[in-house]
Amino acid sequence: MGISKFRVLPKNTVLYGAGNIPQSFAYVYRGLMRCFVCDENGKEYNKNFFDEGMFPGAMTALLTSSPSALTFETVEDTLLIEINFAAYRKLMIEKNDLKLFQIYYLEKNWLLAKDSREIEIVQDDATARYLRFIDEHPTLVNRLAQYHIASHLGITPTQLSRIRKNL
Repeated sequence: MGISKFRVLPKNTVLYGAGNIPQSFAYVYRGLMRCFVCDENGKEYNKNFFDEGMFPGAMTALLTSSPSALTFETVEDTLLIEINFAAYRKLMIEKNDLKLFQIYYLEKNWLLAKDSREIEIVQDDATARYLRFIDEHPTLVNRLAQYHIASHLGITPTQLSRIRKNL
């Protein structure tokens, strides 16, 4: 692969699998992906969702050239641009505007979002987490199955159903 290529992935396709050492990340042009991890019993936990304009990728694994603990899977039919990480890094070293874009994107979508998410999981009850999810991701509520949202919130689908009923 050069620096990038277009890919069309059907719903429920794994782009990056846990245990693999990734060579690329992606840009979602149209569609929706989820990033999840499985516990020792095979239970899935949805860590994040990536819709249009976002960059799914196992960044820790890419930066350390190690196997990813995460799986990235399409939730809808997805059109994306897959970007070769090594080629991108080389280009980023040469282009200051690309460096600035990278810094801004990482600050907003990884550092700030990660801090907010970690605090939310510890301090907020399930109803507050669901209301925040609706507020922060209004377009995803109708695009995701309820069990995906429940998994992301750290609750069961039954608990989510009760919360929705009470609201």
